[in-house]
Amino acid sequence: MESYLTSDHFDLITPDGIVTKIVQSTPEKKDVIVRIDNISPAFVGYKIDRKDTFFNLKSTLAQLGVNGTTTDYELDLRTNSAYVQVSLTSIGEVGKKMLALISEGAFIGKLFSADPRRRVRDPDYLFRMFGRSDRDGLPLLSLGGLQGSKDLILERADGHTVAYLSLREGVLKYNQNIEGLLPTIAKALKDPSLKIRSLLALHQEWVPGAPRTVHKNELLLVRTLPLHIRTVFGRVVQELLPAGFYHTSASVLEPETRASGDVYELYGESENELQDIPLEFYTLEPHREHVFIADRDQLQNALDDPNAVFKAFDTAPNARSAIFIVKGEQMLNLTTSDWIAREVHTSELPGLIHPERQAQLVQRYIEQQPSYPFLKAIENGLIVSEGVLFSRYLPSPLMKKLLLGDIVHTSLKAIYFQYPSQSYGDYFSHEDRAMLLDLAKFAIPVYWVDKGSGKLLKYVPKPNKDTGMFVPLDKIDDFIKATAFGIYGSNLIEGHFEEQLTKLLEGLLTLRKSMRHPLLGKDTPIALITGGGPGVMEVGNRVAKKVHVLSCANIVDFSGTPGQMVHEQETNPYIDAKMTYRLDRLVERQAEFNLDFPIFLMGGIGTDFEFGLEEVRRKVGGMLPITPILLFGSPDYWRQKITSNFQCNLASGTISGSEWVSNCLYCVQSASQGLKVYEQFFTGTLPIGRQAPVHKDGFVVVE
Repeated sequence: MESYLTSDHFDLITPDGIVTKIVQSTPEKKDVIVRIDNISPAFVGYKIDRKDTFFNLKSTLAQLGVNGTTTDYELDLRTNSAYVQVSLTSIGEVGKKMLALISEGAFIGKLFSADPRRRVRDPDYLFRMFGRSDRDGLPLLSLGGLQGSKDLILERADGHTVAYLSLREGVLKYNQNIEGLLPTIAKALKDPSLKIRSLLALHQEWVPGAPRTVHKNELLLVRTLPLHIRTVFGRVVQELLPAGFYHTSASVLEPETRASGDVYELYGESENELQDIPLEFYTLEPHREHVFIADRDQLQNALDDPNAVFKAFDTAPNARSAIFIVKGEQMLNLTTSDWIAREVHTSELPGLIHPERQAQLVQRYIEQQPSYPFLKAIENGLIVSEGVLFSRYLPSPLMKKLLLGDIVHTSLKAIYFQYPSQSYGDYFSHEDRAMLLDLAKFAIPVYWVDKGSGKLLKYVPKPNKDTGMFVPLDKIDDFIKATAFGIYGSNLIEGHFEEQLTKLLEGLLTLRKSMRHPLLGKDTPIALITGGGPGVMEVGNRVAKKVHVLSCANIVDFSGTPGQMVHEQETNPYIDAKMTYRLDRLVERQAEFNLDFPIFLMGGIGTDFEFGLEEVRRKVGGMLPITPILLFGSPDYWRQKITSNFQCNLASGTISGSEWVSNCLYCVQSASQGLKVYEQFFTGTLPIGRQAPVHKDGFVVVE
């Protein structure tokens, strides 16, 4: 799987091959053996019909009048090498002199696999590339300019796309100094890192108006407008050339960063004039096509189908694993072997007292992650198509610097994961949640392929809050716009609250039709948030589902308390949207409820803690406007809970200036009383806030 991420070569071509033996030589012909090493295991030639693979000569040699014909070849997958028998022939006097100089050790060309399955069939595939550029601002495909040209004609012929490149008026000829360059060219061929084709232009002269006809034993060099080709291989279609014209075996145009394909070499015999060059095209590997995800209709349809996403994840190895998806066909036909799986070895980090060792261990940990090869390949330019990352586990927060890098974040269009953590299961760390917010700010959507709920959930930040939840796709708009009501109470006692809560929520849904308050109006969705556990939390989520308001939960992991009686660990089954927390972030989890309207029921230590935080939020102005808190139950119960504490603080002067918080608490025994409080609040007639009266019990009893 990782071979294509590390190969510098496209899978339709090999590296350049070296002449290892000259079998036979005459002034007009030289038979040679070419060895090619370091062929990528992904090379298509290993898998397709032999007749579709041939030796493509260096264009430098072709422009000097040397042609090459493949007579036989052998590929060896075990050694990733090939031996090719090539018959080199000369065209014209310059070609004859150049042929004589080719010797053992010269790199003269490579194999190309014209895979019929990769032939471009629809002209629209190419049309959509015009006017687009890569990350460096270079055209993806153009003839004579970024926007393309009327001189490039695309047609469908015999089931595939053919481009006809109009020729410029005139031909290229060599001046008399070219022969002095030939020994240098021959020597340079022995160093594959040297780019020598541009040297030929120094000795080529343009002859305007010269006829583009071809004569026996003469080389015809013609020119088109500069062709920029980044997204496909081009190949001259010999069968579509006029009778008597033949193109050299340097017939393949490779994807390059600069203008290429503006000079073509022909031979043969004809009195007719050549008008254009016919090209057919072969697609690159999907991850190298420079394709925008907006153009991948099949991929977008597959990602919009939760069943297809779950099916794709069913192929993931039962380990840390990842795959970068750039094409719908790729996603729909995933196999286990397509994923990269890694064992991650954690080490205790020494901290900032040993900064160099800390940095080294962190980098080592990053490189062990299964998503690292893909992200690094994007950064290095080996993956240039936009796509989505499928990862069995949410990527480590230590991957953030790669995920948010200038190059990666523009190519990475979404992250899908199955589990938040390998060690903690469904529970996110503080660093995870911080990374989720950062990814959202950089417009990288994150989806939880949640096997527990059987749903695809998207991470959605709450507007103007540094928090978010994973929300079903069909409820995202409701979540963003919703006013949040919440239930706090015992996980042990359900009580008889379900009937009253049902009436309360149904009453709110009716009330909103006549309200024009920022927190409640006819178009305002309502969300109900609980801690996600049993008891009154389950009642709250169940009622929310029953009356069709968004049912949410902030769920904390209590499994790390051995020997403790912790019932909250059981998550109730009535939850739509959720966020999860590890136990060490219990206080942080409570702060992230962000309730507009809390509702308290009978509860124990946890409920007392939550009540204190809601009081503090009102005192310090943590929420504007100041909203009422409902205390559901008998006044005597709430007096035992609240009054003695309030009066003690009042007598000691420790709440001086904030005694008014007592008018934010409203004790109700029924849904109708609660709705009365809400209606007064939404109509602006509820005496609440700093200017309203202080209540001696610490709360208001609603009659």
